[in-house]
Amino acid sequence: MTGTALPVISVKPVALPAPGRGEDLRVRVSAPVTGDGLPIVVFSHGFGSSMDGYGPLTDFWAAHGFAVVQPTHLDSRTLGIPPDDPRTPRIWRFRVEDVKLVLDRLDVLEAAVPGLAGRLDRDRIAVAGHSFGGQTAGNLLGLRVLDPAGGGGQDLSDPRVAAGVLLATAGRGGADLTPFAAENFPFLNPDFTTMTTPALVVAGDRDDSPLTVRGPDWMTDPYFLSPGGKSLLTLFGAEHSLGGIPGYEAKETTDDNPERVALLQRITWAYLRHALGVEDDSWAAARKELADSPRPLGRLESR
Repeated sequence: MTGTALPVISVKPVALPAPGRGEDLRVRVSAPVTGDGLPIVVFSHGFGSSMDGYGPLTDFWAAHGFAVVQPTHLDSRTLGIPPDDPRTPRIWRFRVEDVKLVLDRLDVLEAAVPGLAGRLDRDRIAVAGHSFGGQTAGNLLGLRVLDPAGGGGQDLSDPRVAAGVLLATAGRGGADLTPFAAENFPFLNPDFTTMTTPALVVAGDRDDSPLTVRGPDWMTDPYFLSPGGKSLLTLFGAEHSLGGIPGYEAKETTDDNPERVALLQRITWAYLRHALGVEDDSWAAARKELADSPRPLGRLESR
């Protein structure tokens, strides 16, 4: 379904000046060495990770026809910013601004990779993210972060983004949060009703987060509480790492399952090609694969 993997060239770090951020935004850019009209995916990592994480997904996408850009957000362990840093309360906003800066400076990123000039399709841009990165990606799709005191959230969506993939992304805030989460993560108060851009939501049915009082179904809120035009992939037996996407042999992985990761690679790749208007056959084949499997690894639904 996905075809032969292509050789990939990857350049890091590419530094983008970011006045007001405290330091330059450093990113990794990966793309196949051949092919034109490459769709673009900007990937937002989970809390503490960096541009070096999530190879099982980002390497796969790049080897199968996408240009993948991975910014390193301020919460990355590689930067070592202390919890009492004055930027900490706005970390979630800096993350969104990082992605927007990437989109603003695609010319710089393109020039930094040998042989990439003139090969990007700027009309086909998606965002993706895992965990905290899923909320970051959601902001670009129309998700709004509400003030816990009851105020409305600002629209941070970007018209350049045509689709998204939200992996193990936090659900509704308020009474659904544990007291610890409510006190320490006030930005975990999303409003999905304005998240109108098409997206694939991926949730593990054993992702029992310590941030919520509900259970694994909390991670399906981005699908059920947002407007239509969404798909939901529920992975059976998957915990927060969804089988091992944070990295190769990453210590965060508690549910190591190469078969599950391989399925997630194929499904997300097919969805991105479908949602960005590249072609639809792969998405149809992926849906049929799950529906026809005698021992499916997950369930796919759309609305």
